[in-house]
Amino acid sequence: MDVRVAHCLLLWAVHFFPAAPRVAPRVLSKESKTGNLQDGCINLIPCEVSGAICIQPCSPSFHGEMSFVCKDRKWQMFIDACANLDVQSLFQRISEHEPLPSSGGHVSVAGGHLPFVGGGKPVHGKPGDEAKHFGADDHGNSNCQADFSCIIPDILSSPAIPGNIADIVELLKNISLMLSENVNRGKMQSYSRIANHILNSSIISSWAFVRDRNASSTLLDSVNLFAGKLLLRNGSESIQEHFISTKGYSIYKNTSGKSFDFSMELNKTSNISGRVAIPEEELLKLPRTSKAISIAFPTLGAIIETSRLDPVFVNGMVLSVSLPEELQHILLTFEKVNKLENVKAQCVGWHSAERRWDSKACKMKSDNISSVVCMCKHHRRTFKSFSILMSPTMLRNMVLDYVTCVGLGLSIFSLVLCLTIETVVWHHVTKTEITYMRHFCLVNIATSLLIADILFIVAAIVHNTALNYRLCVAATFFLHFFYLALFFWMFTLGLLILYGLLLVFFKITRSVFIATAFSIGYGCPLLISILTVAITEPKNGYLRSGACWLNWYETKALLAFVVPALGIIVVNLAVVVVVVVKMGRPSIGDGCKSQDLSNMIRISKNVALLTPLLGLTWGFGLAIIIDSHSLAFHVTFALLNAFQGFFILLFGTLLDRKTREALKKNCLSSKRKCSLAKVNFFFTP
Repeated sequence: MDVRVAHCLLLWAVHFFPAAPRVAPRVLSKESKTGNLQDGCINLIPCEVSGAICIQPCSPSFHGEMSFVCKDRKWQMFIDACANLDVQSLFQRISEHEPLPSSGGHVSVAGGHLPFVGGGKPVHGKPGDEAKHFGADDHGNSNCQADFSCIIPDILSSPAIPGNIADIVELLKNISLMLSENVNRGKMQSYSRIANHILNSSIISSWAFVRDRNASSTLLDSVNLFAGKLLLRNGSESIQEHFISTKGYSIYKNTSGKSFDFSMELNKTSNISGRVAIPEEELLKLPRTSKAISIAFPTLGAIIETSRLDPVFVNGMVLSVSLPEELQHILLTFEKVNKLENVKAQCVGWHSAERRWDSKACKMKSDNISSVVCMCKHHRRTFKSFSILMSPTMLRNMVLDYVTCVGLGLSIFSLVLCLTIETVVWHHVTKTEITYMRHFCLVNIATSLLIADILFIVAAIVHNTALNYRLCVAATFFLHFFYLALFFWMFTLGLLILYGLLLVFFKITRSVFIATAFSIGYGCPLLISILTVAITEPKNGYLRSGACWLNWYETKALLAFVVPALGIIVVNLAVVVVVVVKMGRPSIGDGCKSQDLSNMIRISKNVALLTPLLGLTWGFGLAIIIDSHSLAFHVTFALLNAFQGFFILLFGTLLDRKTREALKKNCLSSKRKCSLAKVNFFFTP
């Protein structure tokens, strides 16, 4: 059983609280049973003083230390410098100079000393291994200085933990500074493979615990420096890894323009693209044949976010360029990671000296739902890397989310209450054919909207947690189906109004009505939904990016909802007009005032139900499609749409006189039965 000593030092973080006194160091020893590196601080030292720091060494197989900060009475890791890479010996293998002893953490290179973050470890191995330190690979070939390939296995086999990430960044930095002469294809491939190891999308979160918060910026500058010296074979070069891609072209004065196109893996489920274009008018400034180098990083933006204390949200890949001094302006096209329609973009350049994104480097040329075109100013010392940020004036805000959540909760509660009331009073309010048909439509309207509201919540959960693409497709299909069913049942209700007013002497049986109503209410939505997914899904155009709902900008799949919905609104508005005309010119004699009054009340109820549900609510929905940037339209539509269930309860149930009377009779009947039961209880012998 291994025994290790956890040297834990509790002290005030001077860089967080400069005036705070130091806490006396404490040394504890503990037999490690689980091998958990956090046992020393988390399980042995009480976290009592907010801001206190606990430092403990790593396990025996690693060098370095880990630091924890006391926050909310819990130890939280904020630096993990544990590493198992010997970067000094790795650099010695690819260096042309015989190394000095590794004590002190410095290596002699070209008359200077090379600093490394790790203390270094002596190299032990079989006889003959010493040759590797002078440029020989495993086969005895002295090609390590030519392409750096001999250090690749050690790096790729090491875990991409924060301490190793920091050491690899330092290694790449020193390679760029000291070994960047004659950068051929082999060197660039090896350099890219090393960088790719720490740019993997699966280890982005590890960058949050790297000691140097500027490590991602150092990596970016190092790659730009090294790739900028790439030698081109036959006028072009292309080196592709999963998370870093380098391309180079020879450029001439009399060409029509040059572009670099990238399409790379963002994560296991999606890709992202970008484009760098040099305008023709810029190429006219070239005095001689030159070269242009471009590097694409699909994950570096997220890594920079993780490393910074004031994170901004990078919404595309990071594109770097290395151009002659004469060329200053370039056009960059970025595909958005988040393609929600209310997410606007901001073009930025990375300020190398100040290590921050600067909006002054670029101007927006165009911005749509899926991509952004930026005109950026290239400067060899200041601005060589560019990307897009999410605009700080994003439309989604707490007000809109609050209105949606509260409205959906009220809508679901109202619909459940509506269906409960309909169940209680069903036999009292469905004695005639017209009333039966009306309440039959109302129950299906409420049921469709209730299921649609529940599916809306499910779709939001699926989107936020990225559970499954197929689950998102299924949620969108059924959401589309039940929202359409809501409209088609309202259409059926509108036809019922016409039937009750115009076809007085034409009677249909309940079975015929139910068959017809189900064909319209559910058959038509099912057909439209199936055709929509069958046509657009094979082209990956069924879903909109960033949400479980129908696509609009690529395939216009949303038209399969908008067109039927607006068509039904127009038809039902025409029904309302017919009702008003019929009311103004009654076919019954003028003496039948009581019948006219009864018709007016019934028509008023139907108009009150149709108008807010169809005309007003989805009118604002159309306004959002026309002007998606209006916060007022979004809030109004969210408010009306979310409260549709309450409108159905109010206008369809509570304001209906016969429903209220039936509910009252049912309550009185229940009380009477209760009273009789009590009497029988007392007088029964």
